[in-house]
Amino acid sequence: MERQRIVIAGGSGFIGTPLAALLVSQNYEVVVLTRSPKNRVGPIREAGWDGASVGPWASELAGAAAVINLAGRSIDCPHTPQNIREIIRSRVNSVKAIATAVKHLPIPPRVWVQASATGYYGDTADHACDEQAPSGKDVLAEVCRQWEAAIRPEDIPSMRLVKLRIGFVLGHGGGAFPVLARLAKWFLGGSAGNGRQYVSWIHRQDLLRILSEAVIQEQWSGVYNATAPNPITNGDFMRTLRQVLHRPWSPPAPAIAVRLGARLMGSDGSLALVSQRCPPARLIGIGFPFKFPDLRPALEDLVQNPQGQ
Repeated sequence: MERQRIVIAGGSGFIGTPLAALLVSQNYEVVVLTRSPKNRVGPIREAGWDGASVGPWASELAGAAAVINLAGRSIDCPHTPQNIREIIRSRVNSVKAIATAVKHLPIPPRVWVQASATGYYGDTADHACDEQAPSGKDVLAEVCRQWEAAIRPEDIPSMRLVKLRIGFVLGHGGGAFPVLARLAKWFLGGSAGNGRQYVSWIHRQDLLRILSEAVIQEQWSGVYNATAPNPITNGDFMRTLRQVLHRPWSPPAPAIAVRLGARLMGSDGSLALVSQRCPPARLIGIGFPFKFPDLRPALEDLVQNPQGQ
């Protein structure tokens, strides 16, 4: 039986690389859109694109089972006005390029799975925000609003659209987990600020399964929070991490120190200080089987399997 094709934009990174491998294991052919394509052979191929304009890569979308768009500049940088403009531009341009391409195809992909982020809700304090909650008012909420609004349903009338508002992804080889684990091992694993801000986390294995199911499950449509069912405060998160790593209590880092340290590491302190309490109400409602609904087993898995997902 001929493999169905899935196109992944931004498929060479922290999430895209293991996602491509998972989809191949499910008997899909995968085409990764990347700025630096390699002449790979086999079930994973690469096609060159600039993330902003239509090119020869568009032919890969014709008749595909799905397109999954993970492309966009990382928010793990200082949130200067220039950087925010570039973050928005990279996300919106990738969406518009794909939308323009599919409009000219006689047989477009059956489903478009689009990444977004829980940053859409802004600083939620201790208020739980499901998928019906309004957008927030801070700069990352504006990034996500423009990111999501770049896909207009009227431009893709024959395609199913799934938007995943992805939380704080825990995995090896990227994201914040390696940095936090290293700090905890150095006895610097205290809470950030007052520690009461919520972290809507998700183990990367569960996120990959959500992305895969979004392709397979034809009843999935619209917005889903791609987070674990049990958000946890930063203080409890860091306490659990210390316990898993067998480290003692560490003093909290004042907010000003968090902001300064983040800037020195080329990041932004708001990523650790803003509260995001965003349970996956729709996934819970359909009974999605999370492998890691609770934080401690998720962290234990990552610590015990350093070469795993």
